[in-house]
Amino acid sequence: MRKLIVSGTTHELSEDLITIGRSPENLVQIDDQSVSGRHAELRLASGTYHLKDLGSTNGTRINGAPLMDATLRGGERIRFGGIDARYETDTPSAAQPLPVATIARAIPAEESLRPVDFTNASPFPDRRKTKDPARTYVIAAAAVALLAFAGSMVVVLLMHAPAR
Repeated sequence: MRKLIVSGTTHELSEDLITIGRSPENLVQIDDQSVSGRHAELRLASGTYHLKDLGSTNGTRINGAPLMDATLRGGERIRFGGIDARYETDTPSAAQPLPVATIARAIPAEESLRPVDFTNASPFPDRRKTKDPARTYVIAAAAVALLAFAGSMVVVLLMHAPAR
C-alpha cells in the first residue's frame, strides 16, 4: 500500500489522481498558509505515482531539491511549501526499476584546446625544469667540506697526549 504521511497524518493512496493543497476540494488537504490552494498532484501511471507541482507559490521539493515533475519510488522526503511529508510504499526498494545505463565513449582530441596564453597557476615549482648546475656545485662543495670536517675530528680524537 502506498501512503503519504503529512505532519504525522497518514493518507493511504488508492486513487489514480490525488490533488494536494490547502483547499477543502483536495483529496489531501494541508491546512497551512505556506501551502497553495491547489499545490500539487499525484498521478498513478504504470504502477507508480508521479508528483507534479501545480505552479504553487512556495514550491514543492523532493529530498531538498526543487521539483516540477518527478516519479516517486518510496522513502522520499517531500516538502509542500513549509510542510514536510514522506512518501512510503510497501514495495521493497530493491524491486524498483534501475535507471538505464548509458555508455560513454571518450575520443582523444586531435589538437589541444588549451588557450595560447594558458600558464600554470600552481604555487609549486615545475619539477620538469632543468637543474641549475651552480646548485649542484654548491651541494658537492658542502658535502666535501662536511667530510673534511668529520675527518679532522676523527684525527683529533685519535691523537694521544705526549707521555711524561
